[in-house]
Amino acid sequence: MSEALSILEPVTGPVDRHLILVDGSGYIFRAFHALPPMTNPAGVPVNAVFGFCNMLGQFLQKHAASHIAVVFDTARVTFRNAIYDLYKANRTDPPPELVPQFSLIRDATDAFGVARVELDGFEADDLIATYARLFVEDGGRVTIVSSDKDLMQLVRDGVQMLDPIKQKPIGAAEVMEKFGVAPDKVAEVQALAGDPTDNVPGVPGIGVKTAAQLLTEFGGLEALLAGAHTIKQPKRREVLMTHAEAARISLRLVTLDAHVPPPAGIETLLARPPEPARLSGFLRHHGFRTTLHRFGLEDGGTPRAAAPVLGEVSPDALGFGPYLTITTAEALREVVEEATIAGIIGLDTETDSLDALAANLVGISLATAPGRACYLPLRHTGLDPLSPKPDQMDPAEAIEILRPLFRDPSVLKILHNAKYDLTVLGRAENGAVEVTPIGDTMMVSYSLDAGRHGHGMDELSIRHLTHRPIPYDEATGTGRARIPFSAVALDKATAYAAEDADVTLRLWHVLTPRLRPEAALATYELIERRMVGVLKAMEAAGIKVDGVELSRIGNDFGVAMAGLETEIHVLAGRPFNLGSPKQLGEILFDEQGLRGGKRTKTGAWSTDAAALEELAAQGHALPVKILEWRQYAKLKSTYVDALAAQIAGDGRVHTDFSMAITSTGRLSSTEPNLQNIPIRTEAGARIRRAFVAAPGHMLVAADYSQIELRLLAHLADVPTLREAFANDEDIHSRTAADIFGGPVDKEARRRAKTINFGIIYGMGAFGLGARLGISAGEARGIIDAYFARYPGIRDEMDRLKKEAKEHGFVRTPFGRRIWIEGIDSKIQGIRGNAERAAINAPFQGGAAEIIKRAMVRIPRALAEAGLSARMLLQVHDELLFEAPIEEAAATAELARRVMEGVATLRVPLKVEVGTGANWAEAH
Repeated sequence: MSEALSILEPVTGPVDRHLILVDGSGYIFRAFHALPPMTNPAGVPVNAVFGFCNMLGQFLQKHAASHIAVVFDTARVTFRNAIYDLYKANRTDPPPELVPQFSLIRDATDAFGVARVELDGFEADDLIATYARLFVEDGGRVTIVSSDKDLMQLVRDGVQMLDPIKQKPIGAAEVMEKFGVAPDKVAEVQALAGDPTDNVPGVPGIGVKTAAQLLTEFGGLEALLAGAHTIKQPKRREVLMTHAEAARISLRLVTLDAHVPPPAGIETLLARPPEPARLSGFLRHHGFRTTLHRFGLEDGGTPRAAAPVLGEVSPDALGFGPYLTITTAEALREVVEEATIAGIIGLDTETDSLDALAANLVGISLATAPGRACYLPLRHTGLDPLSPKPDQMDPAEAIEILRPLFRDPSVLKILHNAKYDLTVLGRAENGAVEVTPIGDTMMVSYSLDAGRHGHGMDELSIRHLTHRPIPYDEATGTGRARIPFSAVALDKATAYAAEDADVTLRLWHVLTPRLRPEAALATYELIERRMVGVLKAMEAAGIKVDGVELSRIGNDFGVAMAGLETEIHVLAGRPFNLGSPKQLGEILFDEQGLRGGKRTKTGAWSTDAAALEELAAQGHALPVKILEWRQYAKLKSTYVDALAAQIAGDGRVHTDFSMAITSTGRLSSTEPNLQNIPIRTEAGARIRRAFVAAPGHMLVAADYSQIELRLLAHLADVPTLREAFANDEDIHSRTAADIFGGPVDKEARRRAKTINFGIIYGMGAFGLGARLGISAGEARGIIDAYFARYPGIRDEMDRLKKEAKEHGFVRTPFGRRIWIEGIDSKIQGIRGNAERAAINAPFQGGAAEIIKRAMVRIPRALAEAGLSARMLLQVHDELLFEAPIEEAAATAELARRVMEGVATLRVPLKVEVGTGANWAEAH
């Protein structure tokens, strides 16, 4: 395998005269639409600049040439508008957030040391045509980096195109496949078919396929128009005769001008490496840290050996496809042998369901190297039973061939969202195969960049590989036309599925080298990767639900809602739809004249929870009852009714823990969501009573006590809070005594509790005042008193905001980065929210990391203790277990010991445990 080229070093060895012409517009718009909005430290939009830099840099790493230039468009008006004044008239202005990026992208091109070419009055395509002609006439060859169909007319001996997305060359054969004619007839096909994108009129009713047939039959456009009267089809004959002049005008519009006065001589297009200091300065100025790392420029311009984008791969292995379809045992064994030699393999599954516990295995994708991947169909339907060659393998036979590879400790299996695939492969229906050892690119990305962007495979591919994978909808269709993946034709299924394994393996090569230098290796290896197996086991275990009790709760909630509805109608003075915010707003603010109402953007009164709570605080009875009714309605629909529908055949519900959603590292659960059941309300407790232990078992709940406040005392190093926790005092009562003085009653403790948690969440005077029912001025006085009593907390908050602004992230007490979006925003509201997030992130993130540390240790501790308890749920700071009755006490003590011992802080960790026949009793 040869090393990828470094953009920082000149090409050595013989290089023929080869000119690469990059279609700059294609790169710009592809980057802009592929990446989410982002700004540089000055607040200027730069998502297109960032994408452009990555695409250009990666291209330079993969390809060598003697000459190279990026060609740009200038103004929209060109000589073609004189031919046809409506040319491109239907094009809208570029998005306003893209406009300031055009000049920055030109600066980026200069920073990379690549010549850029543009000329007023002419399109980039005309300049590409001109330079291609001049260079070939001078004895060289040309590669045009673009997938633009307009440029395909330039393909000929010495001139080829390269699709920048698929990394596939486009020659005469590919042009013939697309247009049905040779490249020299492409413009004539376009003249007949027209182009609505550029407002090229063409001939109505004539498409590309028909145009190609007519041109092949008549030999050319003028011969066709001259002989149009001989065409037998009346409608076709009529439109060609009527619109002959439009076709001629269209030909002038689409034919590229290869004789434009060149704005720069060919000698100025010589390829040269960039000046490291200039390139690193540009990238650093715009905050492109990952790009600096990728090209080895972290040291302020002193280049190291640039890390290959996809590891050490040969340039001809970098294309995405074509991929192999494996249909025989012999071919599959060859893949297994290749993977065994490689010691690493990308792995992905195709199934018929997003529910891993119910999904049937349709096929398996394997990648043994970047660009070298295959698809193994197993349960596709509609295949030809009379085919002389097998269309797919027997699933059982295939699994038995793969089983040794999947268990081979010397071969690392790389997956994306490994929990799903491992669950699918581990089920008996799919062969019950164990896969180990594994790597998970989703969790690698999450360990590096939580809060910075999403971690789905497609997004990461676009961001790190500048490649947009084939969408699922493209393979299966959409809406009513969607077909199951098992019905997708094998060629399409292979292109889609094998690409996923290929992308996954490439992401591994790109992302994992960052783990150690960015201090994320321990987070990934010791926590996130180990959590995959822990959560897989928890999801499979599920938790038993008492359907009879759930039905009883639903009936009781329904009765309560009906009673509240009657009371509400009496208070309102008339019946109305309680589920209609519009009708409620009219009653509260128009009919009853309550003050403090605010209108939404649509002009309707706002009746969200905050608005109703404010009215309730003023002493109005109606909003109090509405809030109570809404709580019952939400609990009934979200939990009671939904839970009943999600009870599986084993009498249990199996939630899906999402591992890479939150910015702080906390897990989230879906299908059903078990993390938002109210803890301290009677209604919430009723629902928890429906979660029960299996016969002969008990539920054991272990809950970290005030963990975020303990982290606050640890990080801010507040002596009085440390003392209170060390002495196991009630922290809220202690805070009340310190802030308010005098005896501490229930109200003082409540206010102190609100303040303690409000500070962690960065709450200001307005928010605290609303929570306490006091003025913002009074709340400001309380906050000032709080910080005067605990100055270390204010210092810590200021430090966190400063850290976020300087680096774009804050760290948990254990060193994990949490990226803070919007911290450099010029918009005060966005920046304020980001500052509050920066203050809260270390506490939430630290709490998440502590409980995850416990979760990865507890299964082994249980096994070593000879206990058969199973961990079922993680809900915020609580773990829930199911243990045989005789082991409940031992399980509770083990959970307490492990959970309190996973971290050493300046204050002790405390875990409260309980047992019971149902979750409410155990909590």
